[in-house]
Amino acid sequence: MISQPSESTAEATSSAVVELRQYTLHAGKRDVLIDLFDREFVESQEALGMKVIGQFRDVDDPDRFVWLRGFRDMATRAAGLKAFYGGPVWKEHREAANAAMLDSDNVLLLRAAQPGSGFSGRVDARPPRGTNGDGSGLVVATVYSLDAPAENDFVDYFSREVKPALIDAGATVLALFVTDERPNNFPALPVRENENVFVWFAGFADARSGLLWSADHTALELSSVDAPGLKGRPQRLRLTPTARSLLTGAALGCQAVSPLDLGT
Repeated sequence: MISQPSESTAEATSSAVVELRQYTLHAGKRDVLIDLFDREFVESQEALGMKVIGQFRDVDDPDRFVWLRGFRDMATRAAGLKAFYGGPVWKEHREAANAAMLDSDNVLLLRAAQPGSGFSGRVDARPPRGTNGDGSGLVVATVYSLDAPAENDFVDYFSREVKPALIDAGATVLALFVTDERPNNFPALPVRENENVFVWFAGFADARSGLLWSADHTALELSSVDAPGLKGRPQRLRLTPTARSLLTGAALGCQAVSPLDLGT
């Protein structure tokens, strides 16, 4: 099994714990929620010690909003979520936010698959409130459901079989994650428990080339024979950053993928 990060690694990583949140929305309400989220829910969460890593429109589902929230550790997660969801900003705007949502419980709690495989944290300044439209590029995320906790051989499989195809397509490997198996320490917000996943994120600085490449389903097809412990077909998310998303298709790659490693 992939080892848990050491305390020193966790302290050096601004988002050692990451939530991948997929919301199903009422028809036509996605931009309403994004406008509210980008205006009211970014700085207000970060002031409480959390990191809003990225917000996205799902290219293939007009009623899905995807976002990433990071925490330094589990204790910070519990304290930050309690403060935010019990605080004045959420209380003021929760009715409007909840009115846009059909389901907000599709949440994966994740940790880096190996040291240095989380998001790099090296990002440009966030555009100011009131900035609208799309951020740059395209982010592709793929979620593999496994029959057991991810082993190191799954990371090896990704490095051997998937990463070269991404590099050849002009993508940057942004992060590799596995399930964080620790109990959900803020039960008021459910997460998908008793599941084992491996998730990778890749960025395309040019959204058009990313869309063309990812439209070919064979480019991401994995068989249960080739991928260790894979249960069914992976879920692929093609994500357009919102105007205020820190994570974009042009973001720098994770530390675990060194420049010398890109051609292997």
